[in-house]
Amino acid sequence: MDGVPEPHNGWTFLTNHARVLASIAVDRTSRIRDIAARCRLTERAVQKIISDLEHEGYLVRTREGRSNTYRIQPDTPLRHPAEASLSVSELLALLARHDAERGSRQPRP
Repeated sequence: MDGVPEPHNGWTFLTNHARVLASIAVDRTSRIRDIAARCRLTERAVQKIISDLEHEGYLVRTREGRSNTYRIQPDTPLRHPAEASLSVSELLALLARHDAERGSRQPRP
């Protein structure tokens, strides 16, 4: 089936909430469909995650015509007490640096 994420069993290091937030950081005008594809989640899961992130103050959604634009609140601390000294911007900077380094190691076609 096209468009249906592949199932994943077991645990991962990053939560789906972190994946969605990182996807929005790359493109703050992404459609839910595009975020879902990038994160390998269902659109419904992405809608719920965005709602969670908005409710907790990590994200502000602005409706612009038929589209949404998202603004990440960069100084918001991470939720878990063990990471409470870190902000969302620090997490996203780490992920962006990793993606940049991984991209530079990819062989060019």
